[in-house]
Amino acid sequence: MYFPEGYVPKHNEKVMALANLIGRRDSKKNSYLWDDPEYVILEAGVDDDMAEVGLAMGFFTKRTAKEMAEIMGKSEEYCHEQMMKLAVYGTTFVNVIDGVDTFWHAESWIPGVMEMIVNNLDNVEKYPVVAYAMEAYGRVRGPMSAGMFPPGIGLMRVIPIEESIEGGSRNVSYEQVSKYLNDNTIFSCSPCSCRTDREAMGEGCGHLKEDMCIQMGHAAEYYIRTGRAREITREEAFEIIKRAEDNGLMHQIPNIDGSGKTHAICNCCGCSCLSLRSGTMYKNVDMVRSNYVSTIDKEKCVACGQCVENCPMNALQLGQKLCSNKPVTENITTTYTPRDHEWTKEDWNPDYRTNRQEVVDTGTAPCKTNCPAHIAVQGYIKLAAQGKYTEALELIKMENPFPAICGYVCNRRCEDACTRGDLDEPIAIDDIKRFIASQDLNKETRFIPRKRHDYSDKKIAVVGSGPAGLSCAYFLAVDGYDVTVFEKEKVVGGMLTLGIPSFVLEKTIVEAEIDVLRELGVTFKTGVEIGKDLTLDQLRDQGYQAFYVAIGAGKGRKVGIAGEDAEGVLSGIDFLSKVNQREEAILSGKVVVVGGGNVAIDVARGATRAGAQVVSMYSLESREQMPAKAEEIEIAESEDIVINNSWGPNRILTENGKVTGVEFKRCTRVFDEGGRFSPQYDEEDLLTVEADYVLLSIGQSVDWGNLLEGSQAVLNPNQTIQVEELTYQSQQPDIFAGGDAVTGPKFAIDAIAAGKQGAISIHRFVQKGQDLRIGRSRREFTELDKEAAVIDSYDTTPRQRVEKVDGQKAKTTFRDLSSTLNEEQIMKETQRCLGCGATVVDEYMCVGCGMCATKCKFDAIKLERVYDGAGVEFLKMKKAVVPTVLKRKLKITAKKVIGKK
Repeated sequence: MYFPEGYVPKHNEKVMALANLIGRRDSKKNSYLWDDPEYVILEAGVDDDMAEVGLAMGFFTKRTAKEMAEIMGKSEEYCHEQMMKLAVYGTTFVNVIDGVDTFWHAESWIPGVMEMIVNNLDNVEKYPVVAYAMEAYGRVRGPMSAGMFPPGIGLMRVIPIEESIEGGSRNVSYEQVSKYLNDNTIFSCSPCSCRTDREAMGEGCGHLKEDMCIQMGHAAEYYIRTGRAREITREEAFEIIKRAEDNGLMHQIPNIDGSGKTHAICNCCGCSCLSLRSGTMYKNVDMVRSNYVSTIDKEKCVACGQCVENCPMNALQLGQKLCSNKPVTENITTTYTPRDHEWTKEDWNPDYRTNRQEVVDTGTAPCKTNCPAHIAVQGYIKLAAQGKYTEALELIKMENPFPAICGYVCNRRCEDACTRGDLDEPIAIDDIKRFIASQDLNKETRFIPRKRHDYSDKKIAVVGSGPAGLSCAYFLAVDGYDVTVFEKEKVVGGMLTLGIPSFVLEKTIVEAEIDVLRELGVTFKTGVEIGKDLTLDQLRDQGYQAFYVAIGAGKGRKVGIAGEDAEGVLSGIDFLSKVNQREEAILSGKVVVVGGGNVAIDVARGATRAGAQVVSMYSLESREQMPAKAEEIEIAESEDIVINNSWGPNRILTENGKVTGVEFKRCTRVFDEGGRFSPQYDEEDLLTVEADYVLLSIGQSVDWGNLLEGSQAVLNPNQTIQVEELTYQSQQPDIFAGGDAVTGPKFAIDAIAAGKQGAISIHRFVQKGQDLRIGRSRREFTELDKEAAVIDSYDTTPRQRVEKVDGQKAKTTFRDLSSTLNEEQIMKETQRCLGCGATVVDEYMCVGCGMCATKCKFDAIKLERVYDGAGVEFLKMKKAVVPTVLKRKLKITAKKVIGKK
């Protein structure tokens, strides 16, 4: 049930007796069972001689080898050898006291013996079952204590991040990490035992494990002596604390040494910690909580989501700030708890590591919801309103490393969804982002994140340097990996460089943001086609451990009509590539562009600049159905491009192998009743158009070449690669993919979002024992009901706009003549934001770790001290717990009586 398949306990009576001794059980009345974790974890590495000496030591009694020799009638050398074996294995402490090695058993299983056994990495390697036993202990014993412990008196105790409680009037020293570090003189650090445990079971969550547990005093002496940890200074211990906080890890201490005392500081995550599991799985939160609870200042909160994403207990969710004429979820505090209810298996949440809910059922801000990358739009607008542009840029880059690029090419789904748009006009979100991101164009002001880890010994290959590949490379570089991007073209940037013309996105902007990756240590190799110049197997031989394939959809589609192979017929994407590389006249005469999307608009505008005298677009869709954005259409027409709607190409007319014109037929329907693409035509209604060149912009496809040759990766009928929806892993385990190679042609922001998720998966894949799903955000967002929103007053300032570009001037240059909002306009525009979203806290599930408060840039979260529980010594714990047990029993009994009435 709890152990690896095929495991069979050996039924060692002496080891069972030792297990009962450590657990203070009567071997006749309530002995452990053979498959209980307490027995199993000892059986793995404790032999008869060790067990016999361990039994003779007694429970929690300090013994020297000389004393044991007298008790057992054995030699002093023999007793010392066996006690050292117990110490090295992990049941027994050893310290030098009065100049003599002194041994005693740890007083509890957890925190205690089990961590000590698993902290010996040799044990985990040699006896993997010990990891399963430690994990099983919480499953078997954890539910039994549900509701029994008063706050602050559990076996483990959350200690708030000190920054989150500084300045509080009711603070006490025993809830400050610095107190414990300053009270001690000897320190050690070891890997986190819980994450070691999960990793050994193949259930790692990707959080940093190395050098994350700090031992102090007698525990540090023991850990150093037995090789479990390395000795560190107090200064190094403080550095570990800071690194843990930066990586979203909160603090816990073993709470069994008495108030204000402890022998260790753990740095924990909610997805692997076996202590926090008592709260997240069993809702037995009082067992681990601090005296603090998070409170939200709704007026200051901007629903950026940083608190929600970093909460280890899933005690925070995004909700709405706007009033509504329909019910809105404003209180998610758990009321059905083990404090006053009988707690059964039906009340547990066994899937807590995969079913985190980040948004309340009635939804949150539409801008964050509808952005494919779920950027904290409301958050960066608020920071910009305060003039905090660097902080705003940092917030954007948590999800989107290329805000300047997106400021020019994003399709603005956030603006389409903006609640303000139902009143007058949406917030100019993209213009605000473009203003903020202008810092990235200057080497002195750009934001470059600190690396979170050092995994420079692990090499990752990214194939393709478009937005998906660059995004994946960025986030892997931030995680500290050695990343190389392979690009088959001579320049980096993929479609950003070759597919989007400079008059839409200047290449200096692309280069500036790619330079950030170079500063993070990413290597770029251009002119290298994987599958042709190098194979994936050759890269594996060079030490690359995983691949992110993001080659994009850079191949133009054909229509499948007569004449499309004639001279003068080009795919729109090939044409744009040529224009981007040469930026000179390569066309002449009359040019017909077939297509109605944004790319077709770019092609038509490019043709105008590339020498065409007349440019006409022919779109299958009606004007209302055209996929191109209305503003793009307006720009095209300002440059004298004529748009003809509801016409589909019938054949291309040629003479001597060269195009002379196009015959179109009237399109009477583009989509069927179900919204599926299913065009119908009036075959009798034909139109002939003269043309010297025809540019086909009707879609793009992926050209795989030999890239995937020999792999298990599978392609769909449309030539996109099959990947798992959440993890982006293909059927070849070390190949991950994203962007257009997975979805077909979409927008840069979609690819960027996929790049980050691919990086998360690759980080887990190349680290031993990690699961690709556990503890991971499912990115499930729900939009609030805008129709029900009640908005009594708001800033009536009209939307700020940049000066329109003169189309007649624009069509004469390959440069982008558009401008940005100025700072005065930014101040006005940011005030127009309605501030739709706000975070909601579950005050019962909150353990008061303070992570949310430290991640909030808006001073919207505070920790309030609502309990006064102080830790007690382990042997005095029963007495401290009994009153709570009795009160709980009375409450449950009373409810049953009321229920019968």
